Amino acid sequence: MGWAALGRRAGGGSRPPVSPLLSLSIASLAGSFTLAILCILTLTLTLATLAHAEDIFEEGKSDKEILDNLLLSTRYDKRLLPPVQGTLRPPPHTRQDDYTPDLEPHDPDHPEHLHHHRHNHHHHHHQTSPHNHSTQQTPRRKGTLTVNVSVLLLSLASPDESSLKYEVEFLLQQQWYDPRLRYSNRSSYEFLNAIHHHNDIWLPDTYFIMHGDFKDPLIPVHFALRIYRNGTVNYLMRRHLILSCQGRLNIFPFDDPMCSFAIESISYEQTAITYVWKNDEGTLRTSPSLTTLNAYLIQNRTIPCPIKASWRGNYSCLKVDLIFTRDRAFYFTTVFIPGIILVTSSFITFWLEWNAVPARVMIGVTTMLNFFTTSNGFRSTLPVVSNLTAMNVWDGVCMCFIYASLLEFVCVNYVGRKRPLHNVVYRPGENPVTQGDKKREGGGATVPGGGGGAPNEIVTCTNCGPNPCTHTATNGCAAECCFVQVRKKEPPHPIRVAKTIDVIARITFPTAYAVFLIFFFIHYKGFS
Repeated sequence: MGWAALGRRAGGGSRPPVSPLLSLSIASLAGSFTLAILCILTLTLTLATLAHAEDIFEEGKSDKEILDNLLLSTRYDKRLLPPVQGTLRPPPHTRQDDYTPDLEPHDPDHPEHLHHHRHNHHHHHHQTSPHNHSTQQTPRRKGTLTVNVSVLLLSLASPDESSLKYEVEFLLQQQWYDPRLRYSNRSSYEFLNAIHHHNDIWLPDTYFIMHGDFKDPLIPVHFALRIYRNGTVNYLMRRHLILSCQGRLNIFPFDDPMCSFAIESISYEQTAITYVWKNDEGTLRTSPSLTTLNAYLIQNRTIPCPIKASWRGNYSCLKVDLIFTRDRAFYFTTVFIPGIILVTSSFITFWLEWNAVPARVMIGVTTMLNFFTTSNGFRSTLPVVSNLTAMNVWDGVCMCFIYASLLEFVCVNYVGRKRPLHNVVYRPGENPVTQGDKKREGGGATVPGGGGGAPNEIVTCTNCGPNPCTHTATNGCAAECCFVQVRKKEPPHPIRVAKTIDVIARITFPTAYAVFLIFFFIHYKGFS
């Protein structure tokens, strides 16, 4: 009892019962305190995550780790086009003082430069986003993504001289700006090698419009994918195309075949993607070690696809024209000069004797057979066309000249072997005389009584007056003073005719062939 009383006195009496309202207030305060603790823990976890995300770009981290972080599904979706930005502010996950908008020295295209191209292109139209501008958000505008394109020629080849198929090997570089792929300057990498993340990054769906086929498939060793600090993506791939070119086979080999191919987006219209030639290049760049085989490139140009030549007018398209030429020296050394030699060799027979049968026959037949062999061997490699070509004209005319020279020999030999009329005897260097007058000297003789000459022979009389006169032998002139002079009343001797034909052929054949050569080369060369 004493201890109990003492306890009550020390405690100040009995404790009153706790009310329900006070219990509710205490529970609410405890809940609020717990919620605050949870918010603090959540914020701490978020800050730790951001610190870890920032730490991923620190020195010592591999490009794989950086790319794995950049390509997280919560922040990157390769199904979406890269956003077109109006400013160069960094995204929220990077520090303001760590971002440098300049590109690397290896990548001269600044995003502002790309934006300038987009602004100047007639297909571009931008709209300002209605979202509020803040230091933590990058203002974005709807517009056209610009893809800069350049081509570097590596090799050119053709199966043979007369082919219209050309193999072209080149490096196709595509460059665009993707702000989602920017990373901190504190990384030691000038660029990230994203070749193993090829399937995780948005890439242009570039399609080749051409006449031909790919020689080999696209495999990982045939392309490179680099991402620079400010988000510029450089996509380089090696392509090997077999192009079916356009040539004018009717003037072959004086034609200049043109090979063309174009690139275009297969699914994005020009309001979404625009292809432009990098640095406004008008011609292709060639490798310092450019190799060629039977392909002689004389001109190339890079242009936007003409509207009339584009297979889809509402898609951005770039075109490459490669203009080749034939090796003229090859055709002159294998076709034209041998042909000229064979044709002119057939003209040698005109300077041989008309009765040199073995020599003239051998020259004519040999040149004809050689030309047939050379022409058929070369014609078998030419493309088959249905119309008349320059090579058909060349072969036909040259063969006609060779055959005509052989026919000329046949004609000369036939004429020379004919029997002469009126017993005319051929004497080299003299005019033909009759067989009965061979014993006369100086081409005439005295005819006693005037009866020795033929009735129609023309005679010269010295007794007809002060001046000599000429008349027929029976026309009243003293026989003793008349001299018979034989005139060219008889036809020429066949041998003389044969030699005359040879003399004419020596002039007409070479002259006609020279005229043909001049016309042929000027006419067909003028079409090239």
